[in-house]
Amino acid sequence: MPPLSIFIIAQNEADRIGRTIEAARGLSDDILVVDSGSSDGTQALAEALGARVMFNPWPGYGPQKRFAEEQCRHDWLLNLDADEVLPPDLAAEIAALFARGEPSADAYKIRIAEIFPGERAPHRFAYALAPVRLYRKSKGRYSPSPVHDRVDLQPGARVGKLNGTVHHFSVRSLGEQMEKLNAYSDAQADDLDARGETLSVFRLAAEFPANFVKAYIGRRHALRGIYGFMTAMNYAFYRYLRVAKHWERRLERRAGIVPSATPAKHEPAER
Repeated sequence: MPPLSIFIIAQNEADRIGRTIEAARGLSDDILVVDSGSSDGTQALAEALGARVMFNPWPGYGPQKRFAEEQCRHDWLLNLDADEVLPPDLAAEIAALFARGEPSADAYKIRIAEIFPGERAPHRFAYALAPVRLYRKSKGRYSPSPVHDRVDLQPGARVGKLNGTVHHFSVRSLGEQMEKLNAYSDAQADDLDARGETLSVFRLAAEFPANFVKAYIGRRHALRGIYGFMTAMNYAFYRYLRVAKHWERRLERRAGIVPSATPAKHEPAER
């Protein structure tokens, strides 16, 4: 097998993490799941499929992934979320990359496309991101930010791009998506406070319509039927909500009230 560790952060993912691990098992002798307190049997399922499972209390996205990096046995790392699946062609591409010897780059961007409920594969025009997910630990680490999910590479690190696409089954239901986005908006409001940033009050009015257009037109949700319209509405409301919570906290502080915060769930539906 390639000298590659695969790590996954998870909480209450028993309905999804099985296919994630199964699709990746042929690529690594070191699959690590870092769990932050599942109550649905995620840990037992992952262990039954051959993964190492470790517990770490939830510290935020970046810190949790940095903790996972430190526990991996190999220098080469592949990060997957618990709702992401490697299709056979991408798994074969990664295996071939190592079969030729040491990969020529230090990190590789991988396209990640969202799959909506009822779809079996990414839509032809699905919006996709292409972050670094395959990389050398000695050349890059996840950002310590609790909300920004990215690998920070060392200066001069060589970056390549793979041809395959990760299948991202991020939406269980519209309600669950909105619950997750609501919690993530709390984490973003916390992050704005921590960095001392202030968003313009005019964004309270502009954020919803601007982000609906961004999702529905810019991210091509308009081509995904009624589900695309509904998820674009969720995305727009979430972007408005983070600004509204930011301003709610400013008003509370002016009134001498200490703002409260709600811990975020583990994975933003739209990065």
